[in-house]
Amino acid sequence: MEGGATTGSNPRTVEEVFEDFRGRRAGMLKALTSEEEQFYRQCDPEKENLCLYGFPDGSWEVNLPAEEVPPELPEPALGINFARDGMQRKDWLSLVAVHSDAWLLAVAFYYGARFDKFERKRLFVLINELPTVFDTVTGKKAPKGDKHDAKSNKSKNSTKSGEHQSKKQKTVTDDEEEDDETFCGICGGPYSQSEFWIGCDICEKWYHGRCVKITPAKAEHIKQYKCPACLGKK
Repeated sequence: MEGGATTGSNPRTVEEVFEDFRGRRAGMLKALTSEEEQFYRQCDPEKENLCLYGFPDGSWEVNLPAEEVPPELPEPALGINFARDGMQRKDWLSLVAVHSDAWLLAVAFYYGARFDKFERKRLFVLINELPTVFDTVTGKKAPKGDKHDAKSNKSKNSTKSGEHQSKKQKTVTDDEEEDDETFCGICGGPYSQSEFWIGCDICEKWYHGRCVKITPAKAEHIKQYKCPACLGKK
């Protein structure tokens, strides 16, 4: 398979570039979260310089960089596999996540280079509404006082008391303005009251039920839910 971030698409409008960004971002998030073990195995330090690519359709691959100079698109960080065994896994994943964010922005603004300043600003605003790959992988959230912590504690406490809602299914609290601080650990999408969510009892991250293939009916029979990333850890 040839290396490089070939796409087969050529987004031209702000909305098209943003959708391209979201698809690539979703692919990289899969590699670093739900499909972490597969990604880890592919990043063998004994192999040549490897890069992590995300694609507009939400898929990802670990591959060699493009051979042509200059490449069709900006290239991701080179040699991510060499650092794999020299760091704690979570630190290595965080490092790859930071480089992934840099690459995603580079590709988006490569496409947006011909936009005027108002279109570029609109593109950045759309992108900035999503949590970064680094934020999602590390579970980092923007600090807004103690309200979010109080909401999380409330969910944990009600779980321990045996209520079916809370940890098994995310519910809305009185402080609805805090909802935008919770993001899916797979796709990075923000919390929505209209969708079913489930929280991992190990890492305490939240997930769309559809992203982890858990329905409300299945959740009722789960005593302790482990997300795909925690299941894959030794």
